Amino acid sequence: MDIKEILEIAPFSLDKGYKHQLLNERLHELTHKHYAQCEAYHRMMNACGLDINNLPDYEQLPFLPVRLFKEFELRSCEKNDIVKTMTSSGTTGQQVSRIFLDRETSSAQQKCLTKIVSHFLGTKRVPMLILDSSAVVKNRNMFSARGAGILGFSIFGNKRQYALNENMELDIEGMKEFLENNKDETIFMFGFTFMIWQHFYKKLLESGYKPDLSKGVLIHGGGWKKLVTEKITPEEYKKNLNEVCGILPDNVHDYYGMVEQTGCIYMECECGHLHASAFSDVLIRRPFDFSLAEIGEKGLIEVVSVLPESYPGHVLLTEDEGRILGEDDCPCGLKGKYFKIEGRIKNAELRGCSDTYATKF
Repeated sequence: MDIKEILEIAPFSLDKGYKHQLLNERLHELTHKHYAQCEAYHRMMNACGLDINNLPDYEQLPFLPVRLFKEFELRSCEKNDIVKTMTSSGTTGQQVSRIFLDRETSSAQQKCLTKIVSHFLGTKRVPMLILDSSAVVKNRNMFSARGAGILGFSIFGNKRQYALNENMELDIEGMKEFLENNKDETIFMFGFTFMIWQHFYKKLLESGYKPDLSKGVLIHGGGWKKLVTEKITPEEYKKNLNEVCGILPDNVHDYYGMVEQTGCIYMECECGHLHASAFSDVLIRRPFDFSLAEIGEKGLIEVVSVLPESYPGHVLLTEDEGRILGEDDCPCGLKGKYFKIEGRIKNAELRGCSDTYATKF
């Protein structure tokens, strides 16, 4: 099954057995491709002792640590086929990951994101309030993770309004006009967790302006580290947003994702659980020997994706810790694994858009 056929599948419809078969076939195909077309990946797989002619199930395929994308130029396409170079977020002085996309991979990422988010938003494009500044998306050639997130999610909005001006200050008049023009419609909001808290929630409190966003749906992501230090829980985050703008807690969805696997995001359901779609999977590995952890056991998060064709990013070990809560049995009804993020491993660099911005802030 090629990627176009895979992306026709409803994102949360596959049970464990069928999904395992699909991921095995696709990840084997990608492993062969990258082994043949990326010299660095070829050498690393040889060093791991991988028998390319007798590949194991995807849970046992050698993973690449995400940090390698900071150190090496890893690509499986010709330079003249690259249409976009994505970079990760990073604090000053940090190296950033560089992800090279050809037209096919970029297109697949966009289609995958559309399939996943449409499950929560519906297929109709709705007015969009971006809880950030337009200054973030000025450079279209070198996409930061933050800018790419805004542009990627913007396809779900047919009218767009930035809530912040270029100085990261509330544009109250702009929001008032936008909400008046779209007062009978669902409003889609997107932003990064810390920036929403610092520049939207806190500034609304200070200003006394209380927009009516009771018909809104908010998708946010990018890291919780700064808010955890402020002792803000996800439940409090939703409650406080509800108090300043009326958005219902069930309509606030966190997501987990990374520039190394753009498109395959993990969305939060109304039960507060992050979900793997049909196009990706999450594995938890014990840090002392990298063996697979049991459900409920804390460990390092490994992510796999069916999308990366132009670079070897299909099987990656992150620097995040988490635990799988279950599979195919979340009370929300979505199929697939659902899980929880516990935080960054000790001494790991900050990577999330919100966390790196919070450090600069």
